[in-house]
Amino acid sequence: MKLHKKIGVFLMAICMSAVANAQEKKVSSPAETASGKINDATITINYGSPSVKGRAIWGDLVPYGKVWRAGANDATTFETDKEITVEGKKLPAGKYAFFVIPEKESATIVFNKEWKQWGAYKVNDREEALRVKVTPKKSASLTEKLVYKVNKDNVTLSWENWDIPVKIK
Repeated sequence: MKLHKKIGVFLMAICMSAVANAQEKKVSSPAETASGKINDATITINYGSPSVKGRAIWGDLVPYGKVWRAGANDATTFETDKEITVEGKKLPAGKYAFFVIPEKESATIVFNKEWKQWGAYKVNDREEALRVKVTPKKSASLTEKLVYKVNKDNVTLSWENWDIPVKIK
């Protein structure tokens, strides 16, 4: 076999190996969707789902008193096709960025009109649709990957040792 053919075969093997490795690499915070109905409204939540990976989450990785994107990567989005009541306050039908401001014994939920954004860097009062306070609950067991559930009368964010229910009618 001539030298240039050997080099060609070698380069092709390297390229194929790189493609195979890229396909095997898992996304650390994969995109997830939670969807369901509460009364007549269809609720859809799109979020990046990070893992605990042995870390302390609440008050550490996610600091108390700071706006958090309620997931990973892009801001979490919350969409409803009908007007709903969130913790007793009206939220019009639409698509919103969904943020959490955790505290030691409470959490503030923020629905922001500017839903297409990365992280939580564009949060401002002018674009705020609704802000409500909720009480997190200690979960029965560790929730390794962040997950949202649309239940019959609430949406619950669960991660590490907290469940954060948000009442919806």
